[in-house]
Amino acid sequence: MGAFVISKRFNDEYKFVFTSRKGKAIFTSLSYELKFECEEDIEKFKLNIESADFLKFKSNNGKYFFKLLLSGEHFATSRKYTTQLRLQKGIDEIVKYASQSEILDFSENNFIFLD
Repeated sequence: MGAFVISKRFNDEYKFVFTSRKGKAIFTSLSYELKFECEEDIEKFKLNIESADFLKFKSNNGKYFFKLLLSGEHFATSRKYTTQLRLQKGIDEIVKYASQSEILDFSENNFIFLD
């Protein structure tokens, strides 16, 4: 099962990444000023996954990606995929596992394993 990983951007805003069962990033959210907004959007997404829309695109360099829309608004952007099949597998993993995925918070930058 995948996971939602909350972290901070370099500008101190929050974001989350949905990762696959193998730990590979599938999509990255937009930026949030406050962490609770980030957490609320994750929960909203988990509850409304069936109403999400995936708009598929092909970049100028031939890679495939999607934009995730929730309630008609841009919610997140996927990583780049080499083929349409891999893009679809990423979408399928979201649909199958996102609603039951856990949330991991790495936004405080605390070291888990100290020297």
